Amino acid sequence: MTEDGTAEDLGDDERLATRTIGESGPHVVFVHGLFGQGKNWTTIAKGLADDHRVTLVDLPNHGHSPWTDRVDYLDMAELLATELEHLGEPVTLVGHSMGGKVAMQLALRRPELLRALVVVDIAPVEYPLKGGRTDDPDEEASPFAAFIEAMRGMDLDGLASRAEADEALRSAVPSRMVRSFLLQSLSRESSGDGPDWRWRLNLELLDRDLGELRGFPEPPDGATFDGPVLWVGGANSTYVLDEDRPHMDALFPATRLVRIKNAGHWVHSEQPEVFLETLRRFLERVEE
Repeated sequence: MTEDGTAEDLGDDERLATRTIGESGPHVVFVHGLFGQGKNWTTIAKGLADDHRVTLVDLPNHGHSPWTDRVDYLDMAELLATELEHLGEPVTLVGHSMGGKVAMQLALRRPELLRALVVVDIAPVEYPLKGGRTDDPDEEASPFAAFIEAMRGMDLDGLASRAEADEALRSAVPSRMVRSFLLQSLSRESSGDGPDWRWRLNLELLDRDLGELRGFPEPPDGATFDGPVLWVGGANSTYVLDEDRPHMDALFPATRLVRIKNAGHWVHSEQPEVFLETLRRFLERVEE
């Protein structure tokens, strides 16, 4: 960002890919997590579109957005700030996982761009490289490195169908829901010799800089976001623990934490109706 904290002007080829659903009403902007893209939020967006304008954002190195030479939360927050500036009004910003950290960083640096903030199953802390976040010896380490290895190891030239891709990921990604989520970023383009498959994810870069995504850059001295904040966690997830609450409250003092039953890390995919109703109630309150 520039010295005064504003985002720099970017050319069209440097800006993030976005899609807006809905024609009128308060603006809500959704930011996805690692390996995702804006369209992951389509079901929730359509549920709001009757009385909201909903913008879905592809973060760098994901979806249709540009690839960069490094993974950095402050860079991503700057690019996202540019998109919010172009909307011309304060928005409610919703971010899941990696996107939640981007949203938090933006809120702490450019609070005037936001009406409210919704953080989905992530905390403003550094996550361990190995092992879990509880004393449970059966809790698994983060699976994301294994996901990247499986995706990079797939023989795209020899791939005949999406079903084959699904089978190739099965051992590393046993959850059918998670495999379906990852495969949304596998693009197929027809050519004279048959289908040409490619990942819309910058897997080489994400593999190299995966450790950067575990962290949470130190906010500016004294920075807080004092607007309304809804924190949504999955009751079966360990991404937001009781021990994280002091960190959350110190930076976001107007936080309300809700845990959704029968949901893990992908809360909005596992319990979409409950998530949508929880979000709607929050929006009704902040938009009065």
